[in-house]
Amino acid sequence: MKAQARSLRVRLPAFLFASEALFLVLYFSFVTYGDDADAKLQNNRTDPMGNSLYRDYPFFADVQVMIFIGFGCLLSFLRFYGFGGMVFNFLTAAFAIQWAILVQGYFQFYLDGKIRLGVANLLNAEFACAVVLISFGAVLGKTSPIQLLVMALLEVPIFAITEWAVLKYLQINDVGGSILIHLFACYFGLGATFALYRPGLREGHAKEIAGYRSDILSVLGTLFLWVFWPSFNSAMALKGDDQHRAVLHTFIGLSASTLTAFALSTMLSERGRLTMADIQNVTLAGGVTVGASVDMMISPAGAFTLGVMGGTACMLGYKYLTPFLSHRFRIQDQCGIHNLHGLTGLIATMAGIWAILSADEETYGPSLYQTFNYRAPPEGDPKLLELQQVIPDLQPGLGRSAREQALWQVAAMGVSVGVAVVGGVLTGLVMKLPFLAPPPDECCYDDELFFDVPSDYGGIGGSRSSVSRQEDSKV
Repeated sequence: MKAQARSLRVRLPAFLFASEALFLVLYFSFVTYGDDADAKLQNNRTDPMGNSLYRDYPFFADVQVMIFIGFGCLLSFLRFYGFGGMVFNFLTAAFAIQWAILVQGYFQFYLDGKIRLGVANLLNAEFACAVVLISFGAVLGKTSPIQLLVMALLEVPIFAITEWAVLKYLQINDVGGSILIHLFACYFGLGATFALYRPGLREGHAKEIAGYRSDILSVLGTLFLWVFWPSFNSAMALKGDDQHRAVLHTFIGLSASTLTAFALSTMLSERGRLTMADIQNVTLAGGVTVGASVDMMISPAGAFTLGVMGGTACMLGYKYLTPFLSHRFRIQDQCGIHNLHGLTGLIATMAGIWAILSADEETYGPSLYQTFNYRAPPEGDPKLLELQQVIPDLQPGLGRSAREQALWQVAAMGVSVGVAVVGGVLTGLVMKLPFLAPPPDECCYDDELFFDVPSDYGGIGGSRSSVSRQEDSKV
């Protein structure tokens, strides 16, 4: 343990200082203010309420709460790894957002040799950060902070390239990120944990347990995520009725999955009692299952149905699929991200395809060609001119049929999952390198390896912690 402390004393600061130096050079060279933040483009006659800050900041603030508080608390459910779950989430999130601003800025906001920085960039970077934190759940407690930072360093550009290519060339509907965020993050994390497989943890670990206080803190994280999830799902929707539907559908889906979670938790329990792990995770399933169709006219009943389906699939996944994957396929999914993000993401994708196939002008009116812009007539089509008389700002589309678009949605799902699996496995192989200070099996799920812990660590009194601090002080 002392050798591990010495290696981190050099390697973690070296990695962070080198990264910050690189980021500083890149920010200095390529990042400048966007139009709404540039003083040269503003004056006393400028309407401040027309600034994009007032449109984007509420969503940015809500997603920020989800990233730093929601995920942080949720990942602190292990009795002896609460510091690691919350603090490494904090570290990884801050690093990933800094890095994502640069990487996504290059692909999405690159203009005249500069990245024009605004709140919209920060919001996009937070979504990329959410991808990393979901993947983090699969390797929780089994990795060093340096390994997590390396995962973020590699995953962000892989995700950014995939997102850019899918949105630019496949042009899909995925406002809530079920395909590009949840499915990608899930299968990237599963690929990484497959590469990081530990035979010594096949039958579990003595400290792979929750505690009374840690479970309460984790449920607090669930509540933060639950409350702010409508902002996450609606931030990228078209302003107006599309965004309004996204908020409504997300709330209904979350409510339905919550009731489903409580019902199934007691029904499937041997003693007919609630299980805290179910409340911490399954209650959120509805937010994912409505994601791909959240801005569409799926009806409140449809959102409710998706919430029930998501909660059921997530619950059964935790009870039966996670142990099966661990023992048969070497996938040690610590937080069960395949259940909350993978299974539900697949349901969401199928629901989105159904909603696309059933969309018509009778239901949507002329706004059909705004919600589904790729179905708008192409440039030069007489029908485009007719529609632009009703919707002046309507942009030319691709003239796709509903069936054609459904196939593109399937293709996007395949691309996202395929790239994620390959990228996750390769990233996991890099993370296995010895100089990244991976913890030994016996020190997994243990804060003492990385932190100065208090005397009441884990609620077990002084035990080893006071001795460890005395030893570390001599190093």
